[in-house]
Amino acid sequence: MFAAQIREAIEAAPRVKLPELTALLWRAFRAGQVSEAEAEELSGLIELRKAVGAAQTLTGSAYVKLRSPLPRKIQRPPVRSVAIERRRRLAASGPMPPALAARFTTGEAAVLRIVGDECRDKGRCVLPLDAIAARAGVGRTTAQNALRLARRLGMIEIEERRLTGAKNLPNRVTVIDREWRQWLTRGPKGIGFKNLSTTEINGFRKGEAVAASQSRLPPGSGSARQRQTKPRAQAMR
Repeated sequence: MFAAQIREAIEAAPRVKLPELTALLWRAFRAGQVSEAEAEELSGLIELRKAVGAAQTLTGSAYVKLRSPLPRKIQRPPVRSVAIERRRRLAASGPMPPALAARFTTGEAAVLRIVGDECRDKGRCVLPLDAIAARAGVGRTTAQNALRLARRLGMIEIEERRLTGAKNLPNRVTVIDREWRQWLTRGPKGIGFKNLSTTEINGFRKGEAVAASQSRLPPGSGSARQRQTKPRAQAMR
């Protein structure tokens, strides 16, 4: 009876109270209230509680340690200046209509450029989040913020692909905004001027040159062609 009470106390007590329960257990053993087999079992349960720590779950009378994932490695660009130049270039390349692009920062627009290119070429984007961030020259948090904001605005649809007992597959991202889909299909429109037909000015410039040459001749001398034809006319007479 006393052993059952100690077992319940061990299972419910926080880890800081386990040393007190250990002392209580051995006092009860010396007093004959707990048998040797019960004392060994309860002592092993206390040691197991101490070993597993906070990440644990109770299964019957034993504790099973939960497997915690490995800490995520911080993603850093090899050359920061190159990453900044890449994200600016992608954001300035027209990844989406201007009305939509105005709602995102430079880094977020670069992320959506990568996603948009994948959706245009393959119909959907299944790249891991780290790969999207690396291609866009931004961090993982910026990539997450861009996708969350785009989904909140109704521009994309994100399908989570969870697996049981294994690492989840990358999310499947699909562009559902009609204006953005048309933009990806046709491409950004170029900004420039219309090609206007110019006036033919070759003859006009030739006339200006002739007039200028005549203005430099002495008065009454006439043009060069007139000077050449005048001696011929006199010879014929």
